[in-house]
Amino acid sequence: MTAARDYEAEYNNSRRVPEFPAIAARWQSASNAYRRRARARLDVPYGAGERQRYDLFETGEAAAPLLVYLHGGYWQEGDRTLYAHLADAFNARGVRVAIPSYSLCPAVEVAEIVAEIQRFLGVLWRETSARPLLVGHSAGGHLTAAMLATDWTAVPEVPGDLIAAGVPISGVFDLEPLVTTSINRALRLDRERARRVSPLRWPRPAGARTVLAVVGAEESAEFRRQSRELCRQWAAPGWETECLEVAGANHFTVIDELARAGSALQERVLALARERSP
Repeated sequence: MTAARDYEAEYNNSRRVPEFPAIAARWQSASNAYRRRARARLDVPYGAGERQRYDLFETGEAAAPLLVYLHGGYWQEGDRTLYAHLADAFNARGVRVAIPSYSLCPAVEVAEIVAEIQRFLGVLWRETSARPLLVGHSAGGHLTAAMLATDWTAVPEVPGDLIAAGVPISGVFDLEPLVTTSINRALRLDRERARRVSPLRWPRPAGARTVLAVVGAEESAEFRRQSRELCRQWAAPGWETECLEVAGANHFTVIDELARAGSALQERVLALARERSP
């Protein structure tokens, strides 16, 4: 008989990686420094909400590829200002970067956050006329998958292929396992609500998609399973899916690999961003 899986232990990354505060402090210091010197438009509104703001970091080239980074924090923590160091890394390689904040649980529900990111991408399209590559980590990985699973042909005033490539990193794509964990105190999901906001349970929209699902090799079995399952279920004609495990990386240090110049992960993301440029 197989023992029941301890979802609290599998999904509670602050317990699994107790050094995260030091990692976040390092990111914040680097990001604060780059926000001060970057060629950027900061705190641009995409809606009326207090957290409906984004930063757009430019390279000086109007036709440069555009990458959107969606931050994590289990839909209840986090802010775009922690991740400007990623814009620094990609601006140096000729890629523009947009980083939004979004409303957080419990003030809103996960479904409302999904709708906010869809609205943000529409605003960004009208501002830039660029089809971005989406990259998101943890909750941002979920949001990246949700945007890939959105039928953009049904969204007014945007092209039907607005989001056709994405890199969900360390994402949760089926939220039902979170229902019994402490993470759900702020999310307030029951099993039915969890299923409704799980991209793995949505129908695949028509059209081509490219999906590179990334996870740290040192992450929990559940996080690795979620990425493998995303690629397995989304493997279909017109959809290119690949699951990449980053050796030696945990749930947070995988982001260091995204920022590290010349890393295999950064090179893969750069190639996908350049494929999306006009």
